[in-house]
Amino acid sequence: MDIRYSKHAREQIIARGISVNEVREAIQRGIKHIQEPNKIVSDHKYFSVVYKKIGEIYYIITVKPRW
Repeated sequence: MDIRYSKHAREQIIARGISVNEVREAIQRGIKHIQEPNKIVSDHKYFSVVYKKIGEIYYIITVKPRW
């Protein structure tokens, strides 16, 4: 699984204490829904991962807490 992170996403996972393994798990196991126009949100545990799938690449836009 090829995962790439935006600068913002890297800052957010560090600030929120979320590991890259947790992000990978969220993509694989999280509950997904579409955020218009073309983003995927995967809700997992206590956080959500917002990303785009471009071919075989998962481009992480942000990681945020689920409130």
